Amino acid sequence: MGNMTDPRVELAIQLFQDAYQMQLQGELDVAMDLYQKSIRLHPTAEAYTFLGWAYRFQGRLDDAILECKHAIEIDPTFGNPYNDIGAYLIEKGQIDDSIPWLEKATRCPRYDSYHFPWYNLGRAYMQKEMYRRALDCFQMAIDIEPDYNMAKQALAKVRRLIH
Repeated sequence: MGNMTDPRVELAIQLFQDAYQMQLQGELDVAMDLYQKSIRLHPTAEAYTFLGWAYRFQGRLDDAILECKHAIEIDPTFGNPYNDIGAYLIEKGQIDDSIPWLEKATRCPRYDSYHFPWYNLGRAYMQKEMYRRALDCFQMAIDIEPDYNMAKQALAKVRRLIH
């Protein structure tokens, strides 16, 4: 067989890309259907993670967390689902539970957005009134992504609280 690409994989990737475009346009139901079709053809960590993201927009945080756990089963090196679970747990008010997930996200080898889990860790430590630790996390996010405005605003806020 050699280099032959499986047409199911190609179609799954195309469906995932179409789903993402639909989601960006606010077509959540269409996007979710396409993510699920992509997963049925060829499950990927990305498709599960983004399906979870779609559930989150519907306020279905437990479903979102479950999809992220499926993503981690497929590829434990992919950082996005760890960060997303952490963020969803923060939304649920489960701050202590969120921290280990976010810490794992900062160490995942396959991730192009390390500033997100550092920012979310900062949010968690703010909730716990651990301001110095929050400050360090927000600073890490900015060191990684200097134009990340949400982290800059959070850093300014925590500095006002400390001083």
